[in-house]
Amino acid sequence: MAKANPLQEQLLKAGLVKKSAVAQVAREQVKAAHAKGPKGPSQSQIEAERARAEKAERDRQIAAERNAQRRAAELRAQARQIINDKRVPLTGEVEYRFEHGGAIRTLLITEALRKQVIDAALVVVVHGDGYALLPRAAAVKVRERDESLVALDNAARDYVEPSTGNAEDDAYYAQFQVPDDLVW
Repeated sequence: MAKANPLQEQLLKAGLVKKSAVAQVAREQVKAAHAKGPKGPSQSQIEAERARAEKAERDRQIAAERNAQRRAAELRAQARQIINDKRVPLTGEVEYRFEHGGAIRTLLITEALRKQVIDAALVVVVHGDGYALLPRAAAVKVRERDESLVALDNAARDYVEPSTGNAEDDAYYAQFQVPDDLVW
C-alpha cells in the first residue's frame, strides 16, 4: 500500500475518514501517476501550440507582403523597360504644356508630335526625371503595369466644365469655344 500523505494521516487520527478510504485514494493517485493511457495536453503545450500557430500566420503575412512588393517592383521595371524601348525621340522647338503633379510642365516637340499628342496617338509618360512620348499601344502596356507613370493621356480625359456659380455668366460664355489645341 502507498504511504498516506500527512493530511490523510491527520484525518485518520481524528477519525474523520476510514483506513480503507485513505488506501483507495492512495491507489488512485498511484494509478494516475503511472497511467500509460493518452493524457490531454498540458496548459504549457496548448500555449506553445497557439504561439506556433500565431508565428506561422505572421510569417505567412510577411511572406505575402514581400511577394506583393517584389511583384510591384517587377511591374515597375517592366514599365520602365517598355518606356526605354518604345519612346519617341523628343525634338523640336514647339512648346507643349500640360499639368502633372500639381504643376505645369513643358515639352519641346515638333508640330507633328504636338498634333499626335493632342489627338491621343501619343501619350506623355514619366521617364526618369523627365518625360517621354509613347505610342498609344505601348502606353496601354505601361498603364497596366504602373498607372502612376502615365502623366498625360488625352484619350482618358473626362473634361468637366468648371462652374463659376453664376448661371447667367455660364450661359453667356458657353457660346465661346475654347480650342483643344490652345497653346499657352
